[in-house]
Amino acid sequence: MERKSTYEIILERRSIRSFRSDPIPEEHLRKIFTAAQRAPSAGNRQPWHFYVVRNYELKQALAEAAFDQEFVAQAPVVIVVCADPERSAVRYGERGRTLYSIQDTASAVMNIWLTVVELGLASCWVGAFDEARAAKALSLPSHLRPVAILPVGFPGEQGRITPRRPLEEIVTFLD
Repeated sequence: MERKSTYEIILERRSIRSFRSDPIPEEHLRKIFTAAQRAPSAGNRQPWHFYVVRNYELKQALAEAAFDQEFVAQAPVVIVVCADPERSAVRYGERGRTLYSIQDTASAVMNIWLTVVELGLASCWVGAFDEARAAKALSLPSHLRPVAILPVGFPGEQGRITPRRPLEEIVTFLD
């Protein structure tokens, strides 16, 4: 089987909200988290922590925290990506706390998502959720901030390509 390029994987990526119930192989999860671990971070602070949720009641609580987006609970695995703002603040102060920790964590989320697609899995980046409810559902320590919920599984739908603004609207060349 021919390996896809990163560019092809980026173009193939879709937000999928329907999943088959097949379990995700452990070696897939290991690859996913190795990719997340390799994300760039300001000052190599690596201000992230990942929760892998398989328990249905916890997945249901996360779906409720995500304003009743039921597809969250239907995925075999839900990854909750958390930022540790103080890890970044130690070196970068307030900017590390409020910006770098979020940027770095988002970078890890993208590495997860691209690896998910490469492995033939699917996900949807859920950012619309009540942080306090999600943190409570998982009994997160107070220093962690949940920033993304990623239901992951084998796709139960193909998904669609969503429209994008033309490059001419989003790119400015300054020669």
